[in-house]
Amino acid sequence: MSDWKTIIGLEVHAELLTESKMFSACPVVDSVEAGPNTAVDALSLGLPGTLPVVNAQAIDYGMMVGLALNCEIPPYNQFSRKSYFYPDLPKGYQISQYDRPLAVDGYMDIELSDGTSKRIRVRRAHLEEDTGKLTHMGDGSSLVDYNRAGVPLLEIVTEPDIFSSEEAEVYARKLRALLQYLGVNHGDMSKGVLRFEANVSVMHKDDTEYRMRREIKNLNSIRSMVRAIDAEVAWQIKQYESGGTVKPATLGWDEAKNQIVVQRYKERADEYRYFPEPDLPIVEVSREWVARIRESLPELPDAKQARYAADYGISAYEARRLTEDRAISDYFEAVISAGAPAKQAANWMLGALFRQMNEAGVGYDQIGVMTITPLTLAGLIDLIQKGTVNNNTANTVLAQMWETGKDAPTLVKELGLEQVSDEGAIRDVVRGVLDKAAPMVAEYLSGKEKLFQALFGQCMKAMQGKGNPQAIQNVLKEELEARRG
Repeated sequence: MSDWKTIIGLEVHAELLTESKMFSACPVVDSVEAGPNTAVDALSLGLPGTLPVVNAQAIDYGMMVGLALNCEIPPYNQFSRKSYFYPDLPKGYQISQYDRPLAVDGYMDIELSDGTSKRIRVRRAHLEEDTGKLTHMGDGSSLVDYNRAGVPLLEIVTEPDIFSSEEAEVYARKLRALLQYLGVNHGDMSKGVLRFEANVSVMHKDDTEYRMRREIKNLNSIRSMVRAIDAEVAWQIKQYESGGTVKPATLGWDEAKNQIVVQRYKERADEYRYFPEPDLPIVEVSREWVARIRESLPELPDAKQARYAADYGISAYEARRLTEDRAISDYFEAVISAGAPAKQAANWMLGALFRQMNEAGVGYDQIGVMTITPLTLAGLIDLIQKGTVNNNTANTVLAQMWETGKDAPTLVKELGLEQVSDEGAIRDVVRGVLDKAAPMVAEYLSGKEKLFQALFGQCMKAMQGKGNPQAIQNVLKEELEARRG
């Protein structure tokens, strides 16, 4: 057993899906697809004489997240100035929240791979404005794009309750799903709309208090976060065991080199010189406002998971898999709405469809725009239910649906894959198989009943996988019994 324990606190920065920026009417655009600096205004550029105005929709979205995370919503929240100087922050300060955040004292329950549950406490969720985006050129120069500057950003901060990279991953994935279900963030980390920062330290078994932590900034994928945490934990333990120390620092993660990079040594909170933003009033949050937001919350992943298990007769594991991403849940419900039984829809999605997606490198967030639509998957399941195709043939049809975009009935007809259920045709094939396998038949009749499956397999092969399995089994049993005479 290791003498060391990992201690992690996560900070998650989520851009909110408002139409305009946090403190101005400047539109929010896709920061990857839009041309650089095409969605900027005087406030985004930090020009003198500009005055901020709070985006009420951002407040609503922030409260939705806070309530979904079981937070308290204080009656007052206030914006502050956080001073630091960087090229992507044109004002020289960021408008954020400090001692009066939007939401406090919440939690999220997660379920780990060993079946145990754990509660991760959420210290706070506060609103701020995003910074611009720097692109570092190979010649030592950098380009700056201010499209993202001023976009509403919700920072969600946990207590140091996370004790492994696995726990961090489970929490991150569940939080990402929660934001998607609420409709406040689309979760596309490749576009920087959701970013993680991990505060990492280790404790020896004999320690009575936390040791120094280091913060890994701007992790833009959950995979990168897990790898960065593991690398940092290993480094800290090695440092202590060799007699060294750990200094507080801001770190980056070099994905290509698979290593931690020290960016700068850590600032203290007082170096940011926080003070109340003089151009913005304190925001008074009435209990009626909170009640209205609470009533607007949609069905969230935990509730949906419980409903799936209760109403559809699927396992807790299946329900969790089907609710871990909103796009998956939406697709599943659309398959059911198209007429497929829920159990069969779950089986085909979690099995053959997900396997096809993984082989093609298609992410779950793309499930809604695939060639296999909920309607066509329901159509394939309908053919199985009617006995038109068996499961083996259906897998072949699914692969063709993926490649061609055609529906199942069309492909079954074109490829001649209709299942044979005619008893006379099946009996002729079974008799032919048994005649050719006379020695195996003799062994079966002498008591080696396990050979039944081998004979059944030969019959299925003889019918090129198109025979009705149940009908073949029934006829095979009859023909074998007839040969006992």
